[in-house]
Amino acid sequence: MAKCDHHHRHNHITGSHHFRPWTAIRRKLLAAVTCGRTTTTTPKKPEPRSEPVSERSEPGKLYEMLNLSSTSDESTETTEMTAEMRRRKEEKLAEMTSAVGLLQSDEVEEREKGAKMVRGFAKEDGDARFTLAMLGAIPPLVSIIDLHFNENDHQHVIVLKMKIEALYALLNLGIGNDLNKAAIVQAGAVHKMLKKIESSKGSVDPAISEAIVANFLALSALDANKIVIGTSGAISFLVSILEDSENKPNSQVRQDSLRALYNLSISPANIALILETNLIQYLINSLGFMEMSERILSILSNVVSTPEGRKAISNVPDAFPILIDVLNWTDSPGCQEKASYVLMVMAHKSYNDRQNMIEAGIGSALLELTLLGSTLAQKRASRILECLRVDKGKQISQCFDNNTSQAVSAPIYGSPLTVTNVNKEEEAMMSEEKKAVKHLVQQSLQSNMKRIVKRANLPQDFVPSEHLKSLTSCSTSKSLPF
Repeated sequence: MAKCDHHHRHNHITGSHHFRPWTAIRRKLLAAVTCGRTTTTTPKKPEPRSEPVSERSEPGKLYEMLNLSSTSDESTETTEMTAEMRRRKEEKLAEMTSAVGLLQSDEVEEREKGAKMVRGFAKEDGDARFTLAMLGAIPPLVSIIDLHFNENDHQHVIVLKMKIEALYALLNLGIGNDLNKAAIVQAGAVHKMLKKIESSKGSVDPAISEAIVANFLALSALDANKIVIGTSGAISFLVSILEDSENKPNSQVRQDSLRALYNLSISPANIALILETNLIQYLINSLGFMEMSERILSILSNVVSTPEGRKAISNVPDAFPILIDVLNWTDSPGCQEKASYVLMVMAHKSYNDRQNMIEAGIGSALLELTLLGSTLAQKRASRILECLRVDKGKQISQCFDNNTSQAVSAPIYGSPLTVTNVNKEEEAMMSEEKKAVKHLVQQSLQSNMKRIVKRANLPQDFVPSEHLKSLTSCSTSKSLPF
């Protein structure tokens, strides 16, 4: 523009004397054209090229549109699912309400249908158990248990089926729900069940008995119900189920009865009630059935916690030989552990029981258990051996005192002649059975001493001293000298 102005001024000065209007106009046009051409030919810095905004933002907008569409679809689908779930819950609630209403009907068929519906709802649905209890299903179900009807009534079969459905409905309502268990007992279900058993006079339907036993098992799992069930007379009924010869040892009703008695035996207040029955003798004599043995030993482990229980066990004929035989069940470590616990408690509490164990040959069984048993069984076997060793030490001390009082001039450790005479006198007084047991124990001691020393982490060259052998040889006990 400066050049254009300068050229314009120069022409204006030089041509001022020959100025013509059209010439001036032409010059102005030429100057304007020249300035325009110069401006277009003047190089300029190229502006940085940028992509069109529409091209760059188009993929982002498409993604946002797709995402918005997907979110919208998901939101719609979630809303539909929520609405569907709400509709199903409302329908189920209406059905449960209808079932509870049927339980309160005067018609037997409707009550049976209502009990069956409640049983189905509460079978595998924890929320349904809570809801049905809140709707008031428990009291009408309990009232069905002792419902009376005439033997000649054509509805006899329907009423029997209704009672079975009601019992299993109560059973399902109590699964995993302690509040329902407590509510069922508070509604009087236990007493009504026993009343049903007593009113039948021994001719109760087997299906009813199985349902009642199953309810006792479920209800007795709650600690607050144990004493109520125990004092109601249920223990005698459960024992009668066990003693019924028609029930096989592995039948479900017998297994449920045994498990229910185990639950009840956990409460010390029920031990005395258990001892009033013939249960202890039955349990010990039934230890040969492997399907029942571990549960039987669990009950005995609870019973042995009281002095009366220990006395009842020791009074059963052959109780100790049977329990000691269980220690040799290497294929059942659980039974070994429980049997060793029962024997350990009895050995710790009673000197007479320890002597009975020794006479029954517990020494070799304990030695084998300390080597081959489980860790817990080994510890308990060691505790029993410790109790027996205390008695052994007392007997050795008494024997040593008697020997020294008879011969004051004898050496402190006893002469070989004195020990030999004592051994001969004792062997003459021992029965053939005791001699055989003593010989067996001595053989077990010699063969297992190194293993026991290794387990006790004693020096490998440890061996019993001659003094210890001489002292232990003067005892008539069959327990081990360590």
